[in-house]
Amino acid sequence: MGLKVAFTYNLKRKPGNRGLPDDYYSEFDSKETIEAIANGLRSGGNEVFLVEADKGLLNWFQNNKVDIVFNIAEGINGESRESQVPAVLDFLGIPYTGSGVLALGVSLNKTLTKKLFEHAGIPTPKYRLITDPAVISDEGLRYPLIAKPNSEGSGKGITMSSVVRNKAELTREVEKTSRVYQQETLVEEFIDGKELTVGILGNYPPAVMPILEIDFSNCKTSGEFFYTWKVKEFEKEVEESKGLSPHWYCPARLSETEAKIIGETALKAFHTIGCVDLSRVDIMLGKDGVPYVLEVNPLPGLDPVDSNFPYIAKCAGMDYGNLMNRILEVAVERHNKNKSLALQERSSR
Repeated sequence: MGLKVAFTYNLKRKPGNRGLPDDYYSEFDSKETIEAIANGLRSGGNEVFLVEADKGLLNWFQNNKVDIVFNIAEGINGESRESQVPAVLDFLGIPYTGSGVLALGVSLNKTLTKKLFEHAGIPTPKYRLITDPAVISDEGLRYPLIAKPNSEGSGKGITMSSVVRNKAELTREVEKTSRVYQQETLVEEFIDGKELTVGILGNYPPAVMPILEIDFSNCKTSGEFFYTWKVKEFEKEVEESKGLSPHWYCPARLSETEAKIIGETALKAFHTIGCVDLSRVDIMLGKDGVPYVLEVNPLPGLDPVDSNFPYIAKCAGMDYGNLMNRILEVAVERHNKNKSLALQERSSR
């Protein structure tokens, strides 16, 4: 495309000895992923500037002019941290890829997201938000339950022990979340069924890519029977015998009717949160046939080896470089359309 592209990211580091949990930096991206994305964008004829999303971000953009920003930054502080880079770019009037401040802020708050799902009539597991570890209620919920930090992504805070079968186990997990992650705990019914994730790309209209099924039958030896942080972190880096490598089916093993309903449900969730350009929607197809939406990720991982979204795109016939440039293209198209509509509105006044 021949654009000047600033590429904003947060670099993954090791927690070290600072008392941080092992998964503290799991949302951030490795040097290998950052290099792969930059090279993918360069393959489209773009000039790419790497900009780490730290406290020097505002100063960098005030002193450097670019056409657009390719943003994968997760943010560094606060409950709405994924909104930090888009907020700075909106303030400066610089276009960027992916969803904006509101969608990113809402989606990182799992309970708020589920409230929007309920209002829109989107199936989601029954849940409760525990705000005080001294006051824990499981009223109206059916065990097993899963307890997870309310405002984290990438499986942070989710382990095998997160699935609980009684009040004592629930109390243990809520106390752990409060102590280690210093935040509220979302508790929801654990749905037994088929784990699916749906990639969505584009805007006019957004396209549902082949549905990915994650089958954990390979993981019986480890006991990791669902997407914990450990599986997400190591599924493509360890031997099968260690039980951390679920099998991916893309397209998923679904009937035509099931695939249609799941695609429509994912699109409805995408629009309900206010996503644009790209997103990944995680769905559990329950044994009752209901597609329960677990969450929407407007900043899906783009690791060329480990991440679901690039794998789904590959199954749709799109190589990695083409995917990076397609994300850029749909964002440019959206910004140009919005700019044109704004000009038309001003001229009609």
